[in-house]
Amino acid sequence: MPIASPSRSFMLSRRGFGQLAVGAAAACFAGSRAVHAEGNTPVRFALDRRFDALTAPFLAAQDKGYFGGEGLDVVIEPGNGARAMLQRLAAGAQDAGFGDINALIRFRDENPSADLKAVMIIHDRPGYALVGRKSRGVTTAPASLEGRKLGAASIDASFAQWPLFKSLNKIDDSKIKIETIGLPVREPMLASGEIDALFAFGPSTAVSLRARGVPGDDIVLMEMAEHGLVLYGSAVIVSGKLIASKPDAVRGLVRAVMRGIRDTVVNPAAAAQLVLRRNENAQADVERDKLVAVTERNILTPYVRAHGLGGVDRERWAQALDQLALAGNFRDKARAGDAFTDAFLPPAGERMF
Repeated sequence: MPIASPSRSFMLSRRGFGQLAVGAAAACFAGSRAVHAEGNTPVRFALDRRFDALTAPFLAAQDKGYFGGEGLDVVIEPGNGARAMLQRLAAGAQDAGFGDINALIRFRDENPSADLKAVMIIHDRPGYALVGRKSRGVTTAPASLEGRKLGAASIDASFAQWPLFKSLNKIDDSKIKIETIGLPVREPMLASGEIDALFAFGPSTAVSLRARGVPGDDIVLMEMAEHGLVLYGSAVIVSGKLIASKPDAVRGLVRAVMRGIRDTVVNPAAAAQLVLRRNENAQADVERDKLVAVTERNILTPYVRAHGLGGVDRERWAQALDQLALAGNFRDKARAGDAFTDAFLPPAGERMF
């Protein structure tokens, strides 16, 4: 889809977010940060990325004292890709984290001794996408990628789904050149015309490109979820050790994150400021627009609005596992697929937006 503006592209408006705020005013950005009490359970929380709009709900939970209110002392650390984050959890260097659930499914299959579990789905709709330019011949049709030059970071979650995406859409990759590039140079290279499209988290990347001066009507967002993928996206993931030893801490962690998400929905501009405190290269308006886009596009989906945030539809989950198997056989599909539990979620009524 061509990207003209955040409000039109992602069906967002101030009025829409005002409606989302109904019933969530108590979670707004008001009040002071709570002081952690002695005896709180320490939780080392790993991200799969640097501090940006996608991490704002966790920063809100930390800065507003929601973790502390649950008896947790949470330290949040940035990261560099889902697999590295999972390795840190498996090694015991961190207790919980935020990352791609499909990377977790593969990780469990490849590491039988690693007992990591997702306990809360954040991105009901994954952000996997190719973002291209209309002026470079890219459209929303997957076949338009043939004959083009694509930029991909090896650790990117969208690029990890390329084998499945090209199979589902019958893309002839012999006609495509893929250049491996670093995360920091992807957007500048697309903006300068050195590549025709890139693999990235689509909604937020589209906002970044507009901020770089790429005309909105020249940006094409090819979301994999619109072309056959039924996979889930990123989730809160915890170690088996934390689940076994401190299950109440896991429940508290989920409740605090839920409150952080509500805050970012109610006041995305304030949430963007939390990012700026930790990322000197971030821009307030850009992070705000990213957060607005991702919230509406990936978090508060029609399914979430109807059933509540955090859980999965079991039929879709089974279909997702079948799709992942198309891109590579599992050693133990049952174990790999046992990557999510809803045992630590609040009741559905408390998860509605």
